[in-house]
Amino acid sequence: MTHSPTILVFDSGLGGLTVLREVVAARSDAHFVYVADDAFFPYGHHSEDEIIARVVPLMGELIGTHDPDLIVIACNTASTLVLSQLRAAHSVPFVGTVPAIKPACAQSRTRRVSVLGTKGTVKREYTKALIRDFAQGCEVTLVGSPELASLAEAALGGHPISDGEILAELAPCFVGDAEDAGARTDTVVLACTHYPLLLDRLKRLAPWPVDWIDPAPAIARRVSDLLGAPSCKIAQAGAEMIFTSNRVHGLSATLTPFFGGRALA
Repeated sequence: MTHSPTILVFDSGLGGLTVLREVVAARSDAHFVYVADDAFFPYGHHSEDEIIARVVPLMGELIGTHDPDLIVIACNTASTLVLSQLRAAHSVPFVGTVPAIKPACAQSRTRRVSVLGTKGTVKREYTKALIRDFAQGCEVTLVGSPELASLAEAALGGHPISDGEILAELAPCFVGDAEDAGARTDTVVLACTHYPLLLDRLKRLAPWPVDWIDPAPAIARRVSDLLGAPSCKIAQAGAEMIFTSNRVHGLSATLTPFFGGRALA
């Protein structure tokens, strides 16, 4: 008897597609349900209490409807606020997304690391605790971007976004002497899953080359470990795309690559 596990990937919008892409590549046997809570996007414009009150009951409804084998919270903001509550309330395993500060500091050569996230993520105690525990002597600069997630979402939807708009959000990450490669930021943590949607432009606009840390590959490895080896070789299971606003996505050609070429239900 064959079983295709169902993996539910949740984000405030389309940023979690960058995580989905890696998980799909790791688990071609799975059926995927991607849920974008666009009715509440962006989470950065809401208080912590509002986000908790929104996500906890919504996740209960999604579990009841889709009966997933595993859930990925592909959102730093939601993960740092509600993961413990969700794990306490439900038996299904959850994989969260948190700023990849530990690997960034471990690999930095100049000992200068920047964390680029939403305003909520960078001010949260969870993030500060990661720095205390894993900075390993690095100077860590927290950069709270008010608009980059919305810019990434708009760009994916085909709307023109200027280089100036992106650079205004990115520039504070680059600390130190631009002329001294040994005394400037060399690593930037992308602490919002929306940001890798703009990675090519971030690289081009950066005032000097840095390593960009995206947690998506590590999340995919964790998902695969938790599910265990596939019981059979399923060439390709299905995929669904759900918006909490109930709008029709109308982005099939844009979204299909994130789903590994699968047609969306």
